[in-house]
Amino acid sequence: MQLSIHPTWHNVLSSEMEKPYFKDLVSFVKAEYATKRCYPNADKIFAAFDHCPFNDVKIVIIGQDPYHGFGQANGLCFSVNDGVALPPSLQNIFKEIEQDLRTPFPLSGNLERWAAQGVLLLNATLTVRESEAGSHQKKGWETFTDAVIQKISDDKENVVFLLWGGFAKKKGAKIDRKKHYVLETGHPSPLSANRGLWFGNKHFSKTNTFLKNKNTSEIVW
Repeated sequence: MQLSIHPTWHNVLSSEMEKPYFKDLVSFVKAEYATKRCYPNADKIFAAFDHCPFNDVKIVIIGQDPYHGFGQANGLCFSVNDGVALPPSLQNIFKEIEQDLRTPFPLSGNLERWAAQGVLLLNATLTVRESEAGSHQKKGWETFTDAVIQKISDDKENVVFLLWGGFAKKKGAKIDRKKHYVLETGHPSPLSANRGLWFGNKHFSKTNTFLKNKNTSEIVW
């Protein structure tokens, strides 16, 4: 099992990946994948980075865990493979896009099309055991993804960070808000959305307005 990350990310994260905690994390992940069914597939663990090189990052969306059901996770937060039923949170994301942008409800739950436009879809924890939500938390992934967010904040400018829910807001606490545009709202899960904490946030139109004002191409959501 090889764990390799896109060269543009390796350039900025190589020192992080040499730290003892990360080497311990790699050993843990390899052992888990060798003995248990885990998601996403091993070659998709760093898919968020592979589909969105460091130089291309315009937007960061922070999720928590990969989906832990068969065939769902593809390495991008909130995203599912083509042909997979849309999870409730993703349905609510698409409903908000439909209302906010007055566009048709997207047919595919595979968000690789967003990543190709500069949207980093980053889960805090990049792997999970089947049917066991949170099973790979507190093994080192959170430290690594904190470093990813810090690196983007430090080395780039005018990135849009979309922080949905309490977990993402805590994860984004150290973002330099003088350099970047941070939008916060409730989580798109039914629990939060049904309490009025998600719908109407207009994050998608606000993001595109910001990009347009910076003479940057808007996202086709």
